Amino acid sequence: MAGATGRSAELEYAEFAANRSGPLYRSACLLTGGDTHLAEDLVQETLSRMYVVWRRPGRLFGGRAIENPAGYAQGVLYRQFIDHHRRRSSGERPIAEVPDLAGPDGDSTLRMTLLQALGELPPRDRAVLVLRYWEDVSVEETAEILRCRPGAVRSQASRALARLRALLGDGLTDLAAH
Repeated sequence: MAGATGRSAELEYAEFAANRSGPLYRSACLLTGGDTHLAEDLVQETLSRMYVVWRRPGRLFGGRAIENPAGYAQGVLYRQFIDHHRRRSSGERPIAEVPDLAGPDGDSTLRMTLLQALGELPPRDRAVLVLRYWEDVSVEETAEILRCRPGAVRSQASRALARLRALLGDGLTDLAAH
């Protein structure tokens, strides 16, 4: 891009990316059940898509100006996550057991149990739960991000919570007490 306007847009984007990378990464880690490599890939893809939109005059997408770039980026992240599972035809294959690796300090048994249970839910269920209960996004905003109706979000959240409770069983209260 040439000129002061292009340079200004570049600097604005760099600042946006620096400020949003952390929150996007945390959401991506929750969505992927702790798969940090996939989380990094999702954030990178989200930021690259945001860069393309950022460079458009008036930051238009689908003929409309993006008024909330942070919210728009969250939506891109969630759609990237769901799309990843739809097209999971890459050469990567899951393995039965993850090799022993040191985790970051502060990882508790409860956190790991919750991440593992969250990882066993279908991608769409994970997206709904993370948006609603981690990101504290309203039902209407969640529906907009996931491109569905608010009623679908409510019923999906209810079913996903029931599945999560079934996966965690009664042992969760024991873990939370420690």
